Amino acid sequence: MAILGPLLNLAGFYLPPFYIRPEASVRFSDADEEIVVEGKIDVLVLRDQFWVMVIEAKQAAFSVEAGLARILAYMMGNPESEHPCFGLIVTGGSFVFIKLIRNTMPRYATSRVFELRNPGNDLHTVLRILKRIGKTVCEERMVRPGDQGDRTN
Repeated sequence: MAILGPLLNLAGFYLPPFYIRPEASVRFSDADEEIVVEGKIDVLVLRDQFWVMVIEAKQAAFSVEAGLARILAYMMGNPESEHPCFGLIVTGGSFVFIKLIRNTMPRYATSRVFELRNPGNDLHTVLRILKRIGKTVCEERMVRPGDQGDRTN
């Protein structure tokens, strides 16, 4: 969390309306309880039922590909299927963003790999993306006239 913690802070994820759950346990299963996935997410950023999940590798040699199936499984366990779910895989110096849209046929997309060692350092780009995700979440959850209000306050 040496790099990720300050990035989440600068992006505003430590401030309301968001809240952080470090090392959150996740458990979900399919409709028939035949497949059960359990595990821990390193950081879970929440707003209502909106999740931004982060899996941070403990070793720099860890491949972002190795974390993709894991984070997608956790993202599928998000109880809110009406809105997109965002994920971030962080290895020593690599960052990959994931967006999952769940409807009748779930679809996901990944960003390119952002590297700290690239010329120009991709850290600023990662921060911009995190800020954009935060802004998107807030805009999607704005209270509309007639709504009961935002329950996060």
